[in-house]
Amino acid sequence: MSEPAPYEPVPLHFERLAPEEQLRRSRAFLETMAKRRSCRFFSQAPVDRELIVNAVRAAGTAPSGANQQPWTFVVVEDPETKVAMRSAAEAEEQAFYDHGSATWRAALAPLGTDAVKEHITDAPYVIVVFAQVHGVASGDEPGSSVPVKHYYVRESVGIACGLLIASLTHAGLATLPHTPSPMGFLAPLLGRPDAERPVLLLPVGLPAAGATVPKHALWKKKLDEILVWR
Repeated sequence: MSEPAPYEPVPLHFERLAPEEQLRRSRAFLETMAKRRSCRFFSQAPVDRELIVNAVRAAGTAPSGANQQPWTFVVVEDPETKVAMRSAAEAEEQAFYDHGSATWRAALAPLGTDAVKEHITDAPYVIVVFAQVHGVASGDEPGSSVPVKHYYVRESVGIACGLLIASLTHAGLATLPHTPSPMGFLAPLLGRPDAERPVLLLPVGLPAAGATVPKHALWKKKLDEILVWR
């Protein structure tokens, strides 16, 4: 195995903004994100690929443990693959609604969700985020490989997912964070290696005409419920 690269500092390139510009950008971003809603009804209208590429690039700037960047973003646009994903996801979801925790189902009731997942096939893109449980490096023997431990994988990938959703929202696109449980069908379906685990299925596109959201989803905690000054 190769030795880790030595520490080598380089200058920080940082744009120091005027206070009024800082506030303008902060308020504009807050206004955009405050309008974000999870959308379950997607138009099949096409979406410029560059919007997706730019969002993935933004997600890839996320901080991560030891800068190992333990994530893979699989963008699915092939209709047949989306049909297969939907079929598998609906099977998992139906099992949940039939036999899952009554408490969890009660918590979901105000959102009006069910086992039908048309968003997977209607949205022009579905981004599946995988966490790289460990990396792979060349071994001492020619052609061999060894696992490389990754640190803070869950936290790192969670931050990247947040940036991904924020970037897509900022670009005027709708998303629906979807976490089928279990999600084991995604890795073999999408040809991902054993070292990767799916963490998020994210349909992306424009809302369908007449799309609705549950009234309950409009409720957000007040600032004094989530912010503590010390």
